[in-house]
Amino acid sequence: MTITQQIILAALAVLATAITRFLPFAIFSEDKPTPDYIQFLGKALPSAVFALLVVYCFRAIDWTGGHHGLPEIIASLVTVALHLWRRNMFFSMLGGTAVYILLIQLVFS
Repeated sequence: MTITQQIILAALAVLATAITRFLPFAIFSEDKPTPDYIQFLGKALPSAVFALLVVYCFRAIDWTGGHHGLPEIIASLVTVALHLWRRNMFFSMLGGTAVYILLIQLVFS
């Protein structure tokens, strides 16, 4: 890929990001109420995204061989426990990831 193509690609990525960030403010002004379906999506999509992430994380586990998914299960339970304890998404994801990395590097290596 040439430098010109790289610059064009980066510019298009910046443009696409800017459009997706600013377009909702242009479409839904403060003068009109936000439509009900948009409010529903704002409430439903975060949970759906996390459910999709859970499925994505567990999709490639070999349940019949190796450690039978034990590091993933332990790290997931730690993540849930941390989130129930602190109610902080960043803290729970960071803690669960750290536990998983420690498990696969030190315990289940």
